[in-house]
Amino acid sequence: MTEAPIPETASDAGALKAADLIRDEARRAPDKPGVYRMYGEDGTCLYVGKARSIKKRILQYAQGRFHTQRIGLMVSLTRSMELVVTASETEALLLESNFIKKLKPRFNVVLRDDKSFAELMIRRDHRAPQVRKHRGAHATPGDYFGPFASTWAVNRTLTTLQKAFLLRSCSDSVYETRTRPCMLHQIKRCSAPCTGLISLEDYGDLVEEASLFLRGKSRAVIGRLSAEMSAAAEAMDYEQAARVRDRIRALSAISMENSVSADSVAEADVFALFSEGGQACVQVFFYRGGQNWGGRAYFPRVDRSDTDPEILAAFLGQFYEDKPIPRLVLSNVRPHELELLEEAFSMKAGRKVEIANPRRGDKLNLVDHALTNAREALGRKMAEGSAQGKILDEVCEAFGLDSRPERIEIYDNAHIQGTNAVGGMVVAGPEGFQKSQYRKFNIRGEDLTPGDDYGMMREVMRRRFSRLVKDEDAGEEVVRPDLLLIDGGAGQLAEVLAVLADLGLDDIVAVGVAKGPDRDAGMEHFFMLGRRPFMLPLKSPALYYIQRLRDEAHRFANGAHRTRRSMDIKKNPLDEIEGVGPGRKKALLHAFGSAKGVGRASVADLVKVEGVSQPMAERIHAFFRKA
Repeated sequence: MTEAPIPETASDAGALKAADLIRDEARRAPDKPGVYRMYGEDGTCLYVGKARSIKKRILQYAQGRFHTQRIGLMVSLTRSMELVVTASETEALLLESNFIKKLKPRFNVVLRDDKSFAELMIRRDHRAPQVRKHRGAHATPGDYFGPFASTWAVNRTLTTLQKAFLLRSCSDSVYETRTRPCMLHQIKRCSAPCTGLISLEDYGDLVEEASLFLRGKSRAVIGRLSAEMSAAAEAMDYEQAARVRDRIRALSAISMENSVSADSVAEADVFALFSEGGQACVQVFFYRGGQNWGGRAYFPRVDRSDTDPEILAAFLGQFYEDKPIPRLVLSNVRPHELELLEEAFSMKAGRKVEIANPRRGDKLNLVDHALTNAREALGRKMAEGSAQGKILDEVCEAFGLDSRPERIEIYDNAHIQGTNAVGGMVVAGPEGFQKSQYRKFNIRGEDLTPGDDYGMMREVMRRRFSRLVKDEDAGEEVVRPDLLLIDGGAGQLAEVLAVLADLGLDDIVAVGVAKGPDRDAGMEHFFMLGRRPFMLPLKSPALYYIQRLRDEAHRFANGAHRTRRSMDIKKNPLDEIEGVGPGRKKALLHAFGSAKGVGRASVADLVKVEGVSQPMAERIHAFFRKA
């Protein structure tokens, strides 16, 4: 992204010092294309940029009159630079996007919440190709179709493929061991190639029809099925005609739901950018084979000085850094350095990629539809942000905080009579729950009495905040919580405060949230150091918000506990016996049917099992009879 000039008045002593450093770097910099990274005093990346000439570009940073105030601040904070030379400016653009996505620099436009999209895959490495959902690299030979913007969309399409084309979705191991058709065949979602109810040649025809349908040839497929249904009806094979009719209905339903009016759009991604008040939303829709495969709204981190063409160019570069690029990209804004983007995308895709800004016709309708969604999504987000800010202000007032909390950590423990105990940490802030920050703690203190909630909370706090202190001492960038919410009363709060005091973190505000009489919502009592227990007004937005936070922590901790308990249940006692490896374990289970059967066996019976010696038999026998 190219920077605009800044007045000389924005340069201060820090900027001058940094400018000298940058000028020194420029003397050694090559007059070639490449990428430069600017780092602050703590080693965090401030900015990533690309240039046709690294030397000329970074020299501009040493000349104060050539920057905006934001870039001037960035220059003043710069303490070191790293340069990477590339063969061309196109390669520099691709590398820049990669660095921005990885490092998330403070002064760049940054794509946030960049989750991968699901695809459908028809595997081609098996005699009976399997259809299934897929995420990640295209490592398995097969046909890939997508992206689908939501799990719901890909699940619906997968179900349709099963109904319309009767393709198998089972794993290879299940396929190889079937001796009779499974339930999916009974409900007419699989043609059962595993048991020979359909020949592999006929099954291959179904696979090709499914592939044609996913490529947008739905009319041809439906026409062929209609002819097949008519032929079956004329031959008075009414059962076959009814089966084909059901397949046609399934195909017609999804074709009508997903179809778009733009017949000229065979494959395209549609982007619309709407920015207002220093915030931006980019809405993307995916069109494949004349079908709308869903969309998603993104809210990149931007600055008020960023122009729409710059925002969209930075967004597209990061968006396609790890995603397949279609032949056509439509947008409501002409991105900055469009020709360079097209060249970079074409190089990456291995074929021509066009970025178009339509002015009329069906393509403009698609872009306008995306723009409407972007405008509404940003409006909702800004409204939610405003409401969230007011709620956080109320939380600030209720608990006597100095300022609005930016990071709230909520803790809860889950166990059954002390077994499989798990502590859960949930994180929330001005933008809602931050699920990437959630943490679970498998409580393993050997000195804990089963069911000791106080001891469990003490262990969770010690592990969480000892790590925080350790990271701070190591010079790592750490965000301290502004508020801790603890599920519990005065006892749990006392344990938390004791741990914080031991670690020198007693400036962090902690609040105990105890359920009211009969565990009624709205009757919660709050406990804080230096205050008597208190309640919040029944209709207080802050109370509702804290209830939501507590419920989310409860849900997360219980889910982690269930997972741990499930894994514990699946453990086999034989795994704990020294010397019993997979081979002996298999032989013992084959001989006695189960671990219980092994436990009931005598030493004489155990010795008869292949691979079990007299000492090993005695060890196994003693293990099941230990006190």
